Amino acid sequence: MYHYIVKQKVRKSFELVNQRRFAELVRDMVLNVRHSFAGDHALGGVRNDQAAVKAWLERLGRVTPNLHITINQINVEGWPQNTLAIVRWTATATLENGDPYLNKGVHFITLKWGKVVELDVYEDTLVVYNGLEKQYKAGILEAKAPQIIS
Repeated sequence: MYHYIVKQKVRKSFELVNQRRFAELVRDMVLNVRHSFAGDHALGGVRNDQAAVKAWLERLGRVTPNLHITINQINVEGWPQNTLAIVRWTATATLENGDPYLNKGVHFITLKWGKVVELDVYEDTLVVYNGLEKQYKAGILEAKAPQIIS
């Protein structure tokens, strides 16, 4: 039953990203949450606090305004004091120049007592980089901004 509840919580968090409800999403994170996103680009880097994660999510919304993430699989291990959710997903969007965007990746989400304490995201970093380059050339200058790190 516990793993079912965690899976529902994870599904809700991805839906909050799709709906751009970032303030609501970060409320389920500890203040010193660790968030890493692979790659050497405007979305890459490591954040170590809730405020920086919220700023990163807001940037994600600005540089990929119609990004939609579909969950393909969720696996949950552990118990309330130390839970790991592994989420396989597919991200799609239409870039500003009309090109389609497609990337697949995985989240490793560590929860303790219902709060996210660590979030590691791995995807095809070249796809992200190329998508951000196209967004920049289409006028979204933040697509080449320095990483948000803390």
